[in-house]
Amino acid sequence: MTDRTAMRTAVAVLVGAVAVILDSTIVSVALHQLGTDLDAGVGTVQWVSTAYLLALGVVIPVVGWLQSLIGAKRLWMAALTVFLLGSVLCSFAGDVYSLIAFRVVQGIGGGVMMPLLTTMVMQAAQGPDRARLMSTVALPAAVGPILGPVIGGLILGAGDWRWLFLVNVPLCLAGLLLAWRMIPADGPGRRVRLDVVGLVLLSPSLVALLWGLSNVTRPGGFGRADVFAPIAVGSVLLLAFVLWALRRRGAALVDLEVLRSRPTWAASALMFLSGASLYGAMLLLPLYWQELRGYEALGAGLLLIPQGVGSLLSRPAAARLLDRVSARAVAIVGFVLVGAGTVPFAFAGAHTATWPLLVTLFVRGLGMGMVMIPLMTAAFVGLEREQVPHASTVTRIAQQVGGSVGVALLAVILATSATRTGSLASAFDVAFWWTVGFTAVALVLSLLLPGRADAGRAEADRQAEPVATPAGAASS
Repeated sequence: MTDRTAMRTAVAVLVGAVAVILDSTIVSVALHQLGTDLDAGVGTVQWVSTAYLLALGVVIPVVGWLQSLIGAKRLWMAALTVFLLGSVLCSFAGDVYSLIAFRVVQGIGGGVMMPLLTTMVMQAAQGPDRARLMSTVALPAAVGPILGPVIGGLILGAGDWRWLFLVNVPLCLAGLLLAWRMIPADGPGRRVRLDVVGLVLLSPSLVALLWGLSNVTRPGGFGRADVFAPIAVGSVLLLAFVLWALRRRGAALVDLEVLRSRPTWAASALMFLSGASLYGAMLLLPLYWQELRGYEALGAGLLLIPQGVGSLLSRPAAARLLDRVSARAVAIVGFVLVGAGTVPFAFAGAHTATWPLLVTLFVRGLGMGMVMIPLMTAAFVGLEREQVPHASTVTRIAQQVGGSVGVALLAVILATSATRTGSLASAFDVAFWWTVGFTAVALVLSLLLPGRADAGRAEADRQAEPVATPAGAASS
């Protein structure tokens, strides 16, 4: 039976996280209307989404340090309050520039919450409970990209764009109440020295990388100055942080010593590839239905519902399978299903029958749901409690950057293929084959995840030889 305290913690953070995850996608369908209502050009209104994305990247590296300073419960409630404040401010924005500024406030709150969510659940749960609880709290991440555009379209059809932000208010208030009542009280915070050098290197590197990658979808692709320059700067800063963190050995802002664990670095690499495969395809699928098949945005969103249903159904099954087999086996099955559900789109054209494609989307959703649970649990196998925040940060960064890389690459591939072949249908075929390629690489890397015996040995070793935490480490 799942530990009662761990379950209460999972339920409390789940309610708050729903608003954050939906908000990442729900606004995407409103950019055209926002531009019209706020009298802003496409280049300016695009920053409504970009600013939110960059704010997420800024705060992710400091979550572990903040948790050690004020405690997980206090930090969660503070971050959720900031997100609530940002949502209310967005709904009252009078022009596009104030809306962009308020989206930054939202992004700061949301950026703290997402890695903290994983940390809190992993620290509260033990053994098989981890897989069961992660299958629950990860549900919004699975259905958010699918249901977000649908909900956004319905809200825009029934009312004003300001309701896209006001809809967060009841969720945030409920999340705050549940967090206050259900999450265990924190112990006293610890005075932990902030790794200022690490912060100066890592946060700007993520902002530069995410900003550069977000500009790839504009005309010119990787040849644009606002693409290659930020990516180059971000890469140099990231390399500098890695060298700095390895020198600090446990006292860095993000302790890269966690990557000495094979399950952690394998799961992080797979998070990067799954971000590219899963989120990259979420760029292609709506475009396929709209550009090639002629559906409106809402219709395209509704056609993606089978994928969300498949993901919802497979997550509990994946958690149960982890008890019987291993993270490696479940991930392999998941990636096989994702690939099998993507291949038909590489053969589809403008007049392909719709219902077979809906079936393949359901299969793809089954795979998506199965993939994330073993990755999110394997990343923490054999780690000490104080190492969990660092592993959460590493995997979150890998997934965030991987998703941005996947979207950028597939956008460029789609555009260049359309120009070269003169056929949009052929361009989509090429882009979907690339998505299948990402999935195939992830399938091979899944072999590095721990088997059932490996996981048992790692946990036994952890309990027999606890890892000492250096004084001043940025951990919790």
